[in-house]
Amino acid sequence: MKRSDKIKFEPNGFGDRLKSMLTVDFRRMFTMPLFYIMAGICFVIPILILVMTTMMDGTVNVDPNTGVETTIEAFTSVWQVIGSASGDSSAMDMSMTEICNINLVYFLTAVFVCIFVADDFRSGYAKNLFTVRSKKSDYVISKTLIGFVGGAIMLIAFFAGAMVGGAISGLPFDTGTAGAGGVIMCMISKIFLAAVFVSIYVLMSVVGKQKLCLSMVISLCAGMLLFTMVPMITPLDSGIMNVIMCLAGGILFSLGIGLGSNAVLNKTSLV
Repeated sequence: MKRSDKIKFEPNGFGDRLKSMLTVDFRRMFTMPLFYIMAGICFVIPILILVMTTMMDGTVNVDPNTGVETTIEAFTSVWQVIGSASGDSSAMDMSMTEICNINLVYFLTAVFVCIFVADDFRSGYAKNLFTVRSKKSDYVISKTLIGFVGGAIMLIAFFAGAMVGGAISGLPFDTGTAGAGGVIMCMISKIFLAAVFVSIYVLMSVVGKQKLCLSMVISLCAGMLLFTMVPMITPLDSGIMNVIMCLAGGILFSLGIGLGSNAVLNKTSLV
């Protein structure tokens, strides 16, 4: 063979590596039953919440030990299951409308991300991946993007379920002071805010690796620390500043915590 006929190997750049990994991860996500089950759960939850609370409105429960009476109050508007307007919510408000709403999807996203990452380590795929071609930073970026897209789809599924649940229960769709624009901005803000949660969940997942229970518990605990702040950051009457703040926060958290995830993978065993 002549010297000029030698085979040349093209360098595998960052873009090519990331594109290849994203292709595999997206194909895996959209073919795994778990993703559709969780999206379906997100769609059904608001329907059950709105219909059941409407049916039980005014029901009085009495605690047999203390005799304290508790009256169940239904949602007065479909949009309460999406969020509350500025001034109507408080970080210390633990009412049903502040707990049983779309923000629950952030916890379901934790379950999805933890299972997705844990499967890589339990099957040996992650170790083989890092040995053969990919860098750990590519892996973190890919899993963060996958988790973000998955979380966004689940948030949209919850919103669609709220529309169906509102129609079935007969609740009004009046947006009040928030307006249609505020509801749209609220949803966009919540979708961008998902990047903050996902970056934390990816970090906790690479810490736990194949230990799914560990990664899920610490992810849910970390999510609880931010949960009470979500209504204030993404109120129902959100504006462009809320969107920008959530977008900037999502980017900064993804970069900063992503570096931490990369450091964990570099400093710890892959098994």
